[in-house]
Amino acid sequence: MAITQAICNTFKKELLDGDHDFDTGGDVFKLALYTSAATLDSSTTVYTSTNEVAASGQYVAGGGTLVNSGTSVVGGVAFCDFADLSFTGVTLTARGALIYNTSATVANAAVAVLDFTTDKSASDGTFTIIFPADTSAAAILRISG
Repeated sequence: MAITQAICNTFKKELLDGDHDFDTGGDVFKLALYTSAATLDSSTTVYTSTNEVAASGQYVAGGGTLVNSGTSVVGGVAFCDFADLSFTGVTLTARGALIYNTSATVANAAVAVLDFTTDKSASDGTFTIIFPADTSAAAILRISG
């Protein structure tokens, strides 16, 4: 079992097919957390509950809804990012996450796999996913030529 950070292959095709709307007010994207027993990588196609962390506190099956910062283009790089996401009152250990689109033509279409590189835990506390800066050099999703 392994979690490998990647943009999902099906997402790349679906993006060209026009199935994902990252603009503010567009599609609904979620983030689910997974244990080290999960297998997630570029071949992941949709959200799965297999080896997702157990519900605890504010974390429920399927994860949490992401707040999209909209889309931008700077210096030939198109990008979008999300606001940091916190789950409070949780006791959990996660090794990675899956960003997925609940609004796409394919139900719960996988977008990207995040690998935390080690287990990250919270014990009756807050578990926060901190996204990088919303810039052309750092945003979580970037497309350049």
